[in-house]
Amino acid sequence: MEAAPHSQLAAQGRRFAGARGLLPIALALASGLALRLWMLKRFFNVDGDPLIYGEIAKNLILHGRYALAAAGGVMAPTLIRLPGYPLFLVACFRVFGMENYASAAWVQIALELAGCLLLADFVRRIASPGAALATLWLAALCPFTASYSVAAMPETPTLFAVALALWAVARFHARPTWPSALCFTFAVTFAALLRPDGALVGAALTPALLRGLRRTTIARAKLTRIAAVCVLLAAIPFAAWTWRNWQAFHVFEPLAPRYANDPGQPDIPGWQRWVKTWCLDFVSTFDIYWNVPDGPLDLSKLPSRTFDSPAQYAQTAALANDYNNSGQTLTPAIDARFAQLAAERIAAHPLRYYLWLPLGRVADMWLRPRIENLYDDLDWWNYADHPAQTRICWAYAGLNALYLLLALAGLCMRPRYWPWMLAYIALRSFMLTIVEAPETRYTLECFPMLFALSGIAAHRAYAKTAALLPPRA
Repeated sequence: MEAAPHSQLAAQGRRFAGARGLLPIALALASGLALRLWMLKRFFNVDGDPLIYGEIAKNLILHGRYALAAAGGVMAPTLIRLPGYPLFLVACFRVFGMENYASAAWVQIALELAGCLLLADFVRRIASPGAALATLWLAALCPFTASYSVAAMPETPTLFAVALALWAVARFHARPTWPSALCFTFAVTFAALLRPDGALVGAALTPALLRGLRRTTIARAKLTRIAAVCVLLAAIPFAAWTWRNWQAFHVFEPLAPRYANDPGQPDIPGWQRWVKTWCLDFVSTFDIYWNVPDGPLDLSKLPSRTFDSPAQYAQTAALANDYNNSGQTLTPAIDARFAQLAAERIAAHPLRYYLWLPLGRVADMWLRPRIENLYDDLDWWNYADHPAQTRICWAYAGLNALYLLLALAGLCMRPRYWPWMLAYIALRSFMLTIVEAPETRYTLECFPMLFALSGIAAHRAYAKTAALLPPRA
């Protein structure tokens, strides 16, 4: 799909932002705000990861230390979380009060709605005002992203960073200036400081920023200066973080460890490898993976694909029994036995381990109803137990599929920057093939791209339908 000339898009943009265009924009934002306020009242909860981020933030404010409480209440330095979100909570706690997690939710709601506007303007620049308005509505009323805006977790700031990066790319191409380049640098750096996989934003979109500049009037010397300053600014926080980790732990860690364990803490590679031989969905992640160690391993909750034979079932049952009787601790000996069991299963079915299960986990993260923040019961398909919840979850699954189909249709139209949006989605999906415990939130960061592509497709479908209707008398 070819973009309209820049002058034409600029004229359309002025009409989009005029008084007549403000009403639908205001309605979309008001509707999005109402959805998030309802979710804040209904589903706000502080448990699990938010408390880890919050404890780091509190120790930074009270003691000036990036640390967590260890045994005996002693503070111990940590590197299991990148500093982006704890620093975000530090700002919220300083302004609104210590441990005021609700304030973080309010700020995140504002950030997400601002991200919706950035996405709409990005689509206006690459397509049309009508597609921009469709994008705004699709983003503002998406319950999947809205449910995370009220959770004290880094997903919403990451979504904002992705939207800002897309907007900055389009703005820089329209007019290569320092503000646009600095906005892009802040966006990709902030995304990488929030989560290790946030670095994929920069990997996918930096080529989009640089490509095509030879056709602009920007001087090579100016471009070189902009690039040098932006690279330096992006490197500074990671250099400081890496140096801090070296000083505290004598390890080279520019991001965060994959399994969120500090140096010196015991590793459990055998357990993780065994889980990877059968885990396929979020229910297994919730019931089994998150419960071990320090919780019971319930054999009855393991799916049938965990066992390839009666002998393997007996072997797994003996392992589970020994673990539960050891104080629910994965000792090196028990972990080694899990490693041996995993090796047997991989040798017997290598294609299942290296191909089918990774693809299945990625499919689960893309297609499963995104209800993890809404309901405690994850067996949404059991209609007899909770018919209303099952109907809502099927509706969520259908809505999720609709976003994906619209985005696919928008991708087929090949709008500007479609290769780079696709590159980000592909890179993130490929990275998720190595994850042994799937969570649907891991694909949530792709939704800014889905919103943009879906808005373009939805507006094209609307325009074609309107063209078929008879003219008004």
